[in-house]
Amino acid sequence: MSHTQANSWQSKIDLVHFRLCQLVSWFTLAMVLLTFLIVVLRYGFNIGWIAMQESVMYLHVMVFMLGAAHTLRANEHVRVDIFYRRFSPHAQAKVDIFGTLLLLMPVNFFVLWMSWDFVYQAWTIFESSPEAGGLPLVFALKTLILVFALTMNLQGFAELLRLMIKPQRKASLA
Repeated sequence: MSHTQANSWQSKIDLVHFRLCQLVSWFTLAMVLLTFLIVVLRYGFNIGWIAMQESVMYLHVMVFMLGAAHTLRANEHVRVDIFYRRFSPHAQAKVDIFGTLLLLMPVNFFVLWMSWDFVYQAWTIFESSPEAGGLPLVFALKTLILVFALTMNLQGFAELLRLMIKPQRKASLA
C-alpha cells in the first residue's frame, strides 16, 4: 500500500468516525432532554411511559458504542500511562502498534466472533423488550455490539496507518 493510499484510507475511516461522533453528540442532547421530560412528567404530572424510559437507555448505549472509535481516534481513551508519557514519540508509536495488534484488534475480533450468534438469534425472533409497553427493538440494540467491534477495528486499522505514515513523513522531510 502506497503512502497516498494509506493516507486516503486513514482519512476516510477518520471521517466516518467523526460523522458518527457528530451523531452521538445529537444523541447525547436528545438523551438529556428526554431524561428531563421523563422527570417532569413523572414527578410533575405522575405520568410515565416505559418506552420513553427505554429510549434513554437506547440512546445511552448508542453514545458509548458508536462514540468509542472516535474516542480512540482523538486519543482520549483510557490509558494506563505511568511509563508511556515518559517515552519518546518513537517508543510511544511502538507501544501503540503493539497495543493495537495484540490487544485492541484481537479483543474486538473476539467480541465479533462471540456475539455473532447472540445478535443473530435476536434478529431471528425480532427480540423486543420484556416490559409491557417497551420498545420492540432489542434486536437492533444488540446489533450495536457488532457495530462497536467493527468500528473499533476500523479505527485500529486507521491508527496503524497513521503510525506507519508518520515516520515516513519525517523521513521525507529530512
